Amino acid sequence: MNANEILLYLAIKNDGNWDKIYHDILSKANINEEEYEPLKASIKSKYVTLLDDDYPTVLKNMVKPPFVLFYYGDLSILTNYNKFLAIIGSRNYSKYGRMMTYSIIEELDEDIVIISGLARGIDSFAHESAISNNHKTIAVLGSGIDVCYPAQSQELYDVIKKDHLLISEYPNNVEPVPDNFPIRNRIIAGLSQAVLVTEADKRSGTSITVNYALASGRDVFAVPHLAHKCSLCNLLIKDGAKLVEHGEDINDEFNKYQFDGEKNLKDNL
Repeated sequence: MNANEILLYLAIKNDGNWDKIYHDILSKANINEEEYEPLKASIKSKYVTLLDDDYPTVLKNMVKPPFVLFYYGDLSILTNYNKFLAIIGSRNYSKYGRMMTYSIIEELDEDIVIISGLARGIDSFAHESAISNNHKTIAVLGSGIDVCYPAQSQELYDVIKKDHLLISEYPNNVEPVPDNFPIRNRIIAGLSQAVLVTEADKRSGTSITVNYALASGRDVFAVPHLAHKCSLCNLLIKDGAKLVEHGEDINDEFNKYQFDGEKNLKDNL
């Protein structure tokens, strides 16, 4: 077995659990080669390992990069990193949070790719609005790649699977246990050029993704909310996040990224 096959074997055998895979690599755990082919045959999705050339470079540089990414859809979407925007927020949304999510995406430049986690609420609205406004969208799952969670997102899951990109570090039908979602959030942050929070409580799990983004040097944007609300968005703005009222606010920032990238390229030639 070559190194790619070993990573795939360990990822399937350990249900995508990063710590267990890493432990097996460090301890040089025994590899049962007879198990490899049946395990590989169990995979319905496509996959790419950390050692493959088409593994997204931006993830290779993050803390705990997934050893294997299982996916459905168009992996080439991952090539234009400068245009990746994560849009995240509360499952317990308000009419305002929903409206602002749709409104901002409607105003975004069409080449901006929307990343989120397929969760109920703001995540799902981000994917839906991206699709209806001709953006590409990436859903990062906290379950096995063949498990749609929550179940009511099945139609959205199917559309993204067919025409966009679904990814997970968890193979097959791994159950969506609570511990997987905070860990999943590092991938959402790691893939993104910037993260936009449209609505979330101060103690929301959204803050986990924001912390990953800040630790990785990503920009954080937030939509303002009423002053008396328990709003993570207002707290982020107070701490220096860019206040976003319109999609044009984000377009301006992304155009700066593009300009800075081109300038750095010229300076290094």
